[in-house]
Amino acid sequence: MRVKSMKFPEPIQKLINQFSKLPTVGPKTAERYAFYLLKQSTNDLKLLAEAITEVKEKTMICGQCFSIAESNPCPICTDSKRNAETLCIVSDARNMLSIEATGNYQGLYFILGGELNQLEGAGPDQLNIKPLIEKIKTKKITEIILGLNPTIEGETTTLYLTKLIKPYQIKITRLAKGLPMGADLEYVDELTLSNALKYRNEL
Repeated sequence: MRVKSMKFPEPIQKLINQFSKLPTVGPKTAERYAFYLLKQSTNDLKLLAEAITEVKEKTMICGQCFSIAESNPCPICTDSKRNAETLCIVSDARNMLSIEATGNYQGLYFILGGELNQLEGAGPDQLNIKPLIEKIKTKKITEIILGLNPTIEGETTTLYLTKLIKPYQIKITRLAKGLPMGADLEYVDELTLSNALKYRNEL
C-alpha cells in the first residue's frame, strides 16, 4: 500500500519556498526558518514584515557612489570634510562599510556592484564601470584605491581596472597584501583591514 506523503499547509509551504530563494539556504534550513517564525508573536512578525518592506521603500542608490543609502546623494558623498580627490573602489556597500569602520580613510567611495566573474555572467557591462570612467573624466581625482576582495574575481577586476585607468595618469594603489587570499573584506578584522589600507601599494 502506497503511503501518501504529508504536505505542509499552503501558507507554510509558500514561506518555505520564499526562504529557499535566499543565498545558501537549502530546503531544510528554509523549513527551520518557517517553523521558527510560527513560534513568534504576531507583533514580532509584523515588525519583521515592516522591516522587509522598508528595505525597498526607504532605501535608494546614491547617484554619485552607487552605495545604498537613505538619501541621494548619500551622507559620505555630501560630507565636505572628506577628501574628494581620493576615490576608493569597492565591490559592494558592505565592503565600503568595513573600510569605513577602520576610521583610517577619509576619501570618497565608488561601488562597482560586484566583480568580474565569467562563470556567473558578470562582465564589464554588468558593473558600474562606465559611470566610474565618467567620474574619472569629470572629477579632480589624484588617487584611486582598488579596495577589492583578495579573490580570483577581485584580482581579475583589479587588473582590468588598472589597465582601464592607467591612461588617465592617476595614481593607482591597492590594499596591502596583508589580506589573506580568498578572503572577503566584509569578514576581515578591522586591524588587518586598517593596516592593508595604511600600507597600500601603488600599481
